[in-house]
Amino acid sequence: MTSEYAIETQNLTKYYGTTPVVDHLNLQIPKGSIFGLLGRNGAGKSTTIRMLLGFAKPTSGRCYIDGQDSNNLTPDLIARIGYINEGHKLFDSMSIEALRKYQAAFYPQRWDNNLFEEMIEFFELSKKKKIRKLSNGQRAQVSLAMVLAPDPEILIMDDPTLGLDVVVRRQFLEGIIKLIQREGRTILFSSHILSDVERVADNIAILDNGQLRARCTMEEFRNAVRKVVLKFNQTPENEVQIPGMLHCRKDGNMIEAVLVSVSDDTLNNWCSTNNAQLHSEAQMTLEDQFIEYTISPTKRKLFSWET
Repeated sequence: MTSEYAIETQNLTKYYGTTPVVDHLNLQIPKGSIFGLLGRNGAGKSTTIRMLLGFAKPTSGRCYIDGQDSNNLTPDLIARIGYINEGHKLFDSMSIEALRKYQAAFYPQRWDNNLFEEMIEFFELSKKKKIRKLSNGQRAQVSLAMVLAPDPEILIMDDPTLGLDVVVRRQFLEGIIKLIQREGRTILFSSHILSDVERVADNIAILDNGQLRARCTMEEFRNAVRKVVLKFNQTPENEVQIPGMLHCRKDGNMIEAVLVSVSDDTLNNWCSTNNAQLHSEAQMTLEDQFIEYTISPTKRKLFSWET
């Protein structure tokens, strides 16, 4: 059975002991999406991916890849899935060429040797070189070429650029973009490096303590989260309550507030009513926005898609 979604979870839950690592996660990733999975350490990203691939069983709930239950993925579907995780473990005793022959034997109908050769040339690697002689960055590059050569329809990556230097990360991401340019491919990309996700993904989901906090396009998130400095005529006596405010920091008659989905008109009207004026607005990177969004203790629903 196929599905309109490449990846889907239904109330997916995983406990370790009495602690919920993934908590009733409902997520749908349409085919052809380039999807970033974000969250702090321990947010549940890797556990979610392990359940999707059938490496771990849910405590409750279900997850699917292309309509198939992750606990019973068929060999045909497995052959259409590429998986890369942090570490990039390869057979040390083999050369790149020997590893190519070994891996290609598992994909007699799907292996694209031209793509493999193109990737190895792009990364300026010698096929004669032994894996044990490669740097961590070069191992990551070989790993990517090995995963892309069978031309996967669904590529799942769990922090694949962790520990790589800036130059290698850039080359690694450009290699991923080569796959993106092939129509119909779905990519799920989990990373702690927000700039990498921003470079690749067009949709994101944010996990916080195993729960889904946000599910939107990258553009929606970038436009929604903002930090403003408000100046009051005098120090506010009462707690500041701005609709859509995550949290604020006070300094005399100045307040720095982090807002979600608050328009200029709404903010200006609030300022007019509360004897305040917009003093300045900070320029925020995606990392700035992510940190401000996930450190907030609020459980209020602030994105329009949340119910």
